[in-house]
Amino acid sequence: MRLNAIALTLAALILSGCTSLKVDPLPEGLTEQPPADWRESSARRDQFRHWELTGKLAVRQPSDSGTAVINYWKQNQEAYELALSSSFLGMGRTTLEGVPGFIELTLPDGERYQSGDPESLVNAATGWQLPIDSLAWWIRGLPGPKGDFRLFFDDRDRLAVIRQLGWEIRYDRWETFIADYPPLPARITAVKGEKRVRLVVTNWRQTDGDDD
Repeated sequence: MRLNAIALTLAALILSGCTSLKVDPLPEGLTEQPPADWRESSARRDQFRHWELTGKLAVRQPSDSGTAVINYWKQNQEAYELALSSSFLGMGRTTLEGVPGFIELTLPDGERYQSGDPESLVNAATGWQLPIDSLAWWIRGLPGPKGDFRLFFDDRDRLAVIRQLGWEIRYDRWETFIADYPPLPARITAVKGEKRVRLVVTNWRQTDGDDD
């Protein structure tokens, strides 16, 4: 993909701004009353800011769909490095590096592109609409720092749904990946209209420098 093609696509994809959060009915069987240990467990997940995971990513949307292997996702505070491999649209191995509000994307042929609009650049290069800046929070079972949100809990006192920025993040499975640490999401599904993003974690580990 040539730079001028990406630039033209980006110009058409600039977000017009976040709409207000729509208040939908409470999902059946869920409650907005957090469990007694929610404050403590969410604080520990918030402190979990140096980590690496591997897994799989699946995207389904009206224009196209596909899957990718997450070779690694390294998180160091707000900075991330994400390496994906997929035959979808000839994507090959694509690397995303950035912080909230900035991203550098390296395509399989070595070409690099930078943008202050991460979601639009990812969309232009891969065709996928990913809420990239929010995923680092949602994947830990936390609402992101931007935008109103609602939290829903199931009858086992587990976080079941986050609604934020027009997305509904469903927590399908939790697992204990790290000894003496609260369970972390093993599979989440993020839904927004006809767009669906599923992320499955196969391994998750703490890396050096974590505050814990």
